[in-house]
Amino acid sequence: MLCAMLLAASAATTFLCAPVRAQQSDSATPPVVVQPGAPGKPSKTLPSSTKATLPPLSQADVEFMQDMIMHHAQAVEMTALIPSHTENKDVRSLGARISSSQSDEIKFMRRWLASRGEETSMAMPGMSSAADEPATTSESGMDKSGHSMAPMAMALMPGMLTPEQMDALRNAKGAEFDKLFLTGMIQHHNGALIMVKDLFETAGAGQDAELFNFATDVDSGQRAEIRIMQSMLEKKSLKEK
Repeated sequence: MLCAMLLAASAATTFLCAPVRAQQSDSATPPVVVQPGAPGKPSKTLPSSTKATLPPLSQADVEFMQDMIMHHAQAVEMTALIPSHTENKDVRSLGARISSSQSDEIKFMRRWLASRGEETSMAMPGMSSAADEPATTSESGMDKSGHSMAPMAMALMPGMLTPEQMDALRNAKGAEFDKLFLTGMIQHHNGALIMVKDLFETAGAGQDAELFNFATDVDSGQRAEIRIMQSMLEKKSLKEK
């Protein structure tokens, strides 16, 4: 009787342990590392010892973010004129959308740069660093004295309005303001598209996942807004006729 019980216990132990041994055996199998191929090319199976590595930080990535902060700042400065310069509901709605999205993007770009130990603005003579300023200052495009930072950066970034264009926008009201704002913002957005294009055409740039997603979002978002503004200008032109 005792022998029978021992045999039964032994069989139960063997039954319970078998799956565990199988699981241990399965977990010991080295993982398969697959590297996706380029478009039209097959994938490659890499050694199991292969470790993922982040692409090196590109100076072009850093400069793109620093430049785009300044570029966005002028767009926010333009939208800040809307409440006191026009009653057009469509322009006001569009301006609020641009102001909100680009202000949020400025904050993202500042965080991206700061987390990598980079300056959050370009070093330019006579202009305080945006890294030392409150978020509202850099987003408004104004320095400590209340002057626009756009003229100093204008020569560096595509599409930014000249000092003369900004003065004309500030001095316009009503329908004239609407037209200047829409044409100016289309120019401004087209400049941002050029900046994104230049980034992706630079060897080794745009490989950072966060930056890639941000830049492609800027491209698609501003293309959509350009179409909206062109449509608004066309409707305005038809009304004038």
